[in-house]
Amino acid sequence: MPPHVSQNPPVIEIRDLHKAYGALEVLKGVSMRAARGDVISLIGSSGSGKSTLLRCANLLEHSQQGDILFKGEAVQWKGHGSHRRPGNPKQVLRIRTNLSMVFQQFNLWSHMTILQNVMEAPITVLGRPREEVEPKARAYLAKVGIADKADAWPAQLSGGQQQRAAIARALCMEPEALLFDEPTSALDPELEQEVVKVIKALAAEGRTMLLVTHDMRLAADVSDHVVFLHQGNLIEEGPPSAIFGSPQTERLQQFLSATQTA
Repeated sequence: MPPHVSQNPPVIEIRDLHKAYGALEVLKGVSMRAARGDVISLIGSSGSGKSTLLRCANLLEHSQQGDILFKGEAVQWKGHGSHRRPGNPKQVLRIRTNLSMVFQQFNLWSHMTILQNVMEAPITVLGRPREEVEPKARAYLAKVGIADKADAWPAQLSGGQQQRAAIARALCMEPEALLFDEPTSALDPELEQEVVKVIKALAAEGRTMLLVTHDMRLAADVSDHVVFLHQGNLIEEGPPSAIFGSPQTERLQQFLSATQTA
């Protein structure tokens, strides 16, 4: 690897991020970074701020304080506190199209076939020609194991197949990073494993991924780095072997104990 590669800025960097809904503080000064090829899992109880952090990174939510950088480029803001908003719409679009999000609920367009769902954003958002996008879309459907469902409607697919279609849709944008927000929590255990298999394969390819998950085994298997959030604070972080093998804080020990007995 050339020596200059290590000088590249992280794909995503978050510094001292604060987010509140009225009087409720959801993020209380969280900092983290994801270098190219990193798989970072965010774990913690419901309400700890995991999904909010992911949505703030993708600019779907507006934070009140702190910095968000994409490949070293800081998000431009206007206003302050609860009135703070991104100041450059073109920058927001550029960042969002490079950080593809996969949601807990699959959010597929019910009136479009699976192939049309996967092709829609590259054509309408990126302005790519259909003849260029379609072969890529079919290739991504094959990658997630549902090439034969291209002409089906979302309602005809199982939950696991719909989530795999949503992952293919995210991949078709050819983003710098994939953001997963509890991608398996709406699925029963059998269908969950279909999606876990795809996520593991993507991690093995060296894709940059941020993964909010309740599945500790998945976090342990795919992550380079695990972040534990509690009540809006980053309590502990490190490699999976340390987080799951020798947690340092009592709060993380309690959380892992509860997940193992659940």
